[in-house]
Amino acid sequence: MYGLTEEEVNILKKLDTPHKIQIFLDNIPRNFEPEGDTCMSPRKVLRENRCHCIEGAMLAYTTFMVQKKKAFILDLTANSKDFDHVILIFKEEGYWGAISKSNYAVLRYREPIYRTIRELVMSYFNEYIDQIGNKTLRSYSKPVNLKKIGYKWITAEEDVWEVPNLLIETKHYPILNKKQIRNLKKADPIEVVSSEMKVWTPNAKRLIEGYNPQYRIIIKPD
Repeated sequence: MYGLTEEEVNILKKLDTPHKIQIFLDNIPRNFEPEGDTCMSPRKVLRENRCHCIEGAMLAYTTFMVQKKKAFILDLTANSKDFDHVILIFKEEGYWGAISKSNYAVLRYREPIYRTIRELVMSYFNEYIDQIGNKTLRSYSKPVNLKKIGYKWITAEEDVWEVPNLLIETKHYPILNKKQIRNLKKADPIEVVSSEMKVWTPNAKRLIEGYNPQYRIIIKPD
């Protein structure tokens, strides 16, 4: 299926709810890209047991495909002083939710309770801050269906830059006008401190305990 091995398919088939997918991603250590920028395929993420936001979103998208369910990739864009973030969005009972791979206390999973995609995006706004408290979220993309670029990105051994390039080329919607940007209040110090809480260290040590290990099913390298 999609070029995946039987072992890979069986792992993803077990992740048959958004909660299980999110727990699975939470149990994968953060990819700190020690060798430089990466955009690893879902196969490489499973094998190397590490990922960052877009790699996690692609793995979640692949899992939805294996489950024969519909989902989309969404790009959240920040101002020039902060980083963009990529999530997977899905719909249940007519409401939108999100799966998100993040190493920080914020920008995480969203329950499917939002009536519109914009409403879902705005749930990230006050948490999307830089290290000095500036609120930096500025736009979001149209939902992206990765099937339009085929399926080779799922099992590629090389970095799949066509996925982030597709997101860059996709129409984005601004969420603030210039006056609103000028009038933004900085986050309080306690908000900044909480936003800097991390789960994983670069040597794959978990800083926050208590994660459900049930879906920590990682393919071991040959």
